[in-house]
Amino acid sequence: MLSHFRPALVLIVVFTLLCGVAYPLAITGIGQAAFSSQANGSQIVRNGTLLGSALIGQAFTADRYFHGRPSAVNYDASTSSGTNLGPSSKALLAALAERAAAYGDATIPADLVTASGSGLDPDLSPAGAAAQIARVAAARGIDEARLRELVAANTRGPDLGILGEPRVNVLALNLALDAFAP
Repeated sequence: MLSHFRPALVLIVVFTLLCGVAYPLAITGIGQAAFSSQANGSQIVRNGTLLGSALIGQAFTADRYFHGRPSAVNYDASTSSGTNLGPSSKALLAALAERAAAYGDATIPADLVTASGSGLDPDLSPAGAAAQIARVAAARGIDEARLRELVAANTRGPDLGILGEPRVNVLALNLALDAFAP
């Protein structure tokens, strides 16, 4: 009877060591060696201070900064979630109307009033950033043309030239804005 259990126990130990120890260590080592920034959360550090992650949006509310997409979870990565409100939801329509009212009569890109599916989206469309240029320029007392250049300089195209849409990382843009016009 014991002869039947021995091979099973040996296989459990071998596969536990292989799949539970060796494989995770190898993948972690490869990640740290080849993609160190991404493996460590794409952290943005300036002068030894952690400012945030390029992967998680932040709640910028001051007029002197570009604002990101609304978040259903206040950018809390531990509770990543959308609103789960459907297009016929009165609560969703009220939230959209309230967000749109903050921009007045201007035509507003959808990403400025709709929350992302995760609630953590760090990026805006170039149109979303452009819609905020007048407000930021007025709050900082700088030329709108210079802000357009700053937005263009911080706009990334689709990954590999074909995947996704052009986008602007709001944290990176605001850091560049602080460096340009503190």
